[in-house]
Amino acid sequence: MLARTTSPRSSGQPTGEAPERDRLFTASRGAAGARILIVTRNLPPLTGGMERLNWHLARELSQGFEVNICGPKGSRELSSTAAPVVTTFASRPLPRFLLESLAATLGAAWRYRPALVIAGSGVTAPHAWVASRLTGVPMLVYAHGLDLIADHRLYRAFFLPAIRRAHQVVANSSNTARLAREKGIAPERIEILHPGVSMPVARDKALSDRFRHAIHAGDRPILLSVGRLTARKGLLEFVRHALPAIVAARPDALLVVIGGEASERLGAGRNSQGEAIRREAARLDLASHLRLLGRVDDDTLAQAYQASQLHIFPVLDVPGDVEGFGMVAVEAAAHGLPTVAFEVGGVPDAVAPGVSGLLILREDYQSLATAVIELLGKQYPEIDSARCRDFARGFAWDRFGEHARQICRRLMNPVECDA
Repeated sequence: MLARTTSPRSSGQPTGEAPERDRLFTASRGAAGARILIVTRNLPPLTGGMERLNWHLARELSQGFEVNICGPKGSRELSSTAAPVVTTFASRPLPRFLLESLAATLGAAWRYRPALVIAGSGVTAPHAWVASRLTGVPMLVYAHGLDLIADHRLYRAFFLPAIRRAHQVVANSSNTARLAREKGIAPERIEILHPGVSMPVARDKALSDRFRHAIHAGDRPILLSVGRLTARKGLLEFVRHALPAIVAARPDALLVVIGGEASERLGAGRNSQGEAIRREAARLDLASHLRLLGRVDDDTLAQAYQASQLHIFPVLDVPGDVEGFGMVAVEAAAHGLPTVAFEVGGVPDAVAPGVSGLLILREDYQSLATAVIELLGKQYPEIDSARCRDFARGFAWDRFGEHARQICRRLMNPVECDA
């Protein structure tokens, strides 16, 4: 599912920059075999959707370019020879991250002389911009929604202007592209590239049974939630406003929550969403209908997808926060699992109503509960495992990689691409 909002003949010229700025890179090295420097804080060993995305971005780009990465400490040992982490920096606290990552980026840019610098998110956009100016090559930022609306004085003064100066802003969803336009980024410099997904094997009863046995679920229908526990995910409100009605209709329903606290995010608070969810379930006498598993390994997550009947995604519209895309809904679909979600942020790009799940008007918990009950009761026969997987194939990593390489080639050699 690759959408675009820019012309393939766009020069990538930032608004307000002199036309001769393009001369910095129009005569650059040819795209084939050229070097790319990726600068990102979001890379394993940190965990989450953005970390997986940047790892795959580097791997896919390495199929057409020489890729080097500046990443967080611990990432070098996990990187591949095709896309090595050449220098690392502390991922927190913020002042140390800013100083170390800027020094690492400038050192790598000077040593490796890339033909393109990529910021894996807005938080490394200033680093990419300085490296771009130092080496005279174009700069690309992969924007994730929150990059554009973060309500922090330092971010608005320092990070957002760097995003605006990028020659290309790649948005992870239609909603992120809209936010970029609202922040003054020219539409011709914005392109949508949805994150990709790995297509697993068909549903496996053995994996399902293993997971069910491990969490003592028996034959109960499992409602699965996957992702970091943040207020934006809306699980506390789901337990409070929707789970009672679901349990009244399906007394055997079990909500399984996979994901750690959001402690790895810069500026993350210390309030435990997990404990708040647990207390609310106990207050409503629903503790036996909840399993909070925390962070799990990939094998366990795959088992959870196989064992579940439905993925729930009750994301909230939180001021100063946004669900950039909702990759977990596509991952669920890849496992044949439909999603019930609120129509918030970039989620509509990740759920096809009537195909891979249902979209509900934001904060309409009665309709959300009804949709869950009806899907468990198989009242939507058109939403099945095969159609979910077909939808997810449109996001496969090979398609993502092909589009990403096209964008990079166009930036590094715009004259040749316009010919």
